[in-house]
Amino acid sequence: MSRTIPYWHVDAFANRPFTGNQAAVMPLERWPDNAELLAIAEENNFAETAFLVRDESGAAEWELRWFTPAEEIRLCGHATLASGHVLLTRDGGDRVTFRTRRAGLLEVARTGTAYELALPLIRSAPGSWPEAAALLGSEPAEVWLNEDGYGIYLFDSEAQVRALDPDLRGLGALGSDQFICTARGSDSDVVSRVFVPGSGVDEDSFTGSAHAALTYFWTERLGRDSFTAFQASQRGGHATCRRDGEQAILSGDCVTVVEGRFLLP
Repeated sequence: MSRTIPYWHVDAFANRPFTGNQAAVMPLERWPDNAELLAIAEENNFAETAFLVRDESGAAEWELRWFTPAEEIRLCGHATLASGHVLLTRDGGDRVTFRTRRAGLLEVARTGTAYELALPLIRSAPGSWPEAAALLGSEPAEVWLNEDGYGIYLFDSEAQVRALDPDLRGLGALGSDQFICTARGSDSDVVSRVFVPGSGVDEDSFTGSAHAALTYFWTERLGRDSFTAFQASQRGGHATCRRDGEQAILSGDCVTVVEGRFLLP
């Protein structure tokens, strides 16, 4: 007998359809095996599918896991924002909490027509990775690295970031790191593009976890605790980023594009 799973397709960090980053949000009654979760994520073929199960531990309301079409990942911001949007729209309330396996407790709160996502602040430090820098298509002015695989590559202008044509196969061979390319923006304070080919995402549309790293990097550099950000992917995505202690607070909109049920054999 076939089974069905509730399914939402959400554009996150977007105020209209077909912009921001796509996520599938799928609440489950219990956890199936990892092979089934990965097969569903591969079928969805979005940067991430968010799977949710009611949290019985009492630490949060929901357990949350994220899968790309290739693997389970440790943190995904846009699919967390999308999950908060789905649950708060469906169930009501002002905030919802999530317990994750490798990123701790996360929260999404409603703020008027938008949402705020609280992520752990991701710190980085000046470093050097010549092999990666050479594959980006233009030489960055600075490189900042994090031991969990978040690399920030600072460029002199927005035009340089927009013109990047990286060697994606070469970057993917270096591992599952995020290659976060950024500069001061024109219409926003900060602009970025994010490449994660080692995890099956050549260029991400909008990357919440990358902005948890950019929040630390740019608030230190700008000398203030918030800024506006635009991820200059083909779809584009907007957020306001704010540092609050050891948290990065990302504010953005979500749009539900499809609501239905996913059929399993």
